[in-house]
Formats: sequence, structure tokens, C-alpha cells
Amino acid sequence: MTGQQLTGKGLCCIRDDRVLFEGLGFCVGNGEALLLEGKNGSGKTSLLRIICGFREPDAGQVRWCGAAINSGDYYAEMAYVGHLDGIKKELTVLENLNVSLALAQAGRYAIDAALARVRLSGYDDALVQTLSAGQKRRLSLARLLICKKHLWILDEPFTSLDKHGIALTEALMSEHCAAGGLIVLTSHHDLNLHNVAVQRIHLS
Repeated sequence: MTGQQLTGKGLCCIRDDRVLFEGLGFCVGNGEALLLEGKNGSGKTSLLRIICGFREPDAGQVRWCGAAINSGDYYAEMAYVGHLDGIKKELTVLENLNVSLALAQAGRYAIDAALARVRLSGYDDALVQTLSAGQKRRLSLARLLICKKHLWILDEPFTSLDKHGIALTEALMSEHCAAGGLIVLTSHHDLNLHNVAVQRIHLS
């Protein structure tokens, strides 16, 4: 995995006639993380949605490996986990993971190994609707592990997690970066990633 880079240049976002940010830029490479900070309503999620390609910036451009992000190549490389976990509550844990795997290349973890890593071993046949909020969050982490996605985009990934879940998430994020992956995230939590260069953008 070499030479991957996510860049933003001259980004502007206007919402309800209010400029949330303008002239914003960043450059994140392999093994690095970009943390978006700021109070509620400052534009963190709007910027994250622009980086995901879900919303067009009012000015500027986001590029992946030098190319505009509105392409299938970008979405093949990117995984997004938002406030909602993106899992089907009417399916079992295993069924959810099989669906995710059918839509992507296999990652470094097999399903059983991923469930063990996020401490969900034995929950294969459990309906997602019976899981706690923290368990659902850990299932969303397992989805990241089984699919080959170089760029993780995470909106408040520590929501609903206890201190052990937070430590686990940080360990998995550090592991992803150590393997050459990139991470963009929002968080109100103090970030503790091992041997990862973390850039910060504070939106006010």
C-alpha cells in the first residue's frame, strides 16, 4: 500500500446563509489520521460529509490520490461509519457481516477473527435488535475489519462505548494506520493512538 493521499483545498461550506468554514485545506497520507474538532454546529459533520462525497463543497475540492472523489475507485477504498451504525437490526450479527463482505474485497480479518477481536464471539446468531448500543458499535467495527478499505471515515466512533470499548477502538485505529491505512474522524474524546501522526482541524 503506497502513495495514497487524501487532500482538501480551499474548502468552503455554507449552511442557512452562514459560513461554517472557508479556505480550509488538509493533506493526509498513509499511516496518518485527521481529527476534526469543534463544538456542536461548527461544521464537523458537514466537512465529514464533504470528504465522503455525500455533499458538494460550496467551494474547493477534495481529492483522493490526485483524482476527484466522485468516482467508484474512491468509494471502493473508503468506509464510512456515522452516528447510525449502518447495520440491519432485523438480521443476525453473522448475516450483517456476510452482507458487508459480499459488497467489498476481503480484509485482513476473517469473520470469526473479527468477532473475537471486537469481543463479540458467540454472538453470530444473535439478532442485532437484541444487542446493546455498545455491542452494535463494536459490530460496526467488525465490519471495518473484514473489508479491505484503506480510508476509514468515522463520525464520533466512541459513541455508546465504555472505557474498554474506547480503548479497543483506539487500538484498532492504530492497527489500521500501522498497516498503512488512513483515518478521518470527528470526536469529543481525547484521542490516544499509538505511533500515529494525528493532524487536527479545529472548527469554531
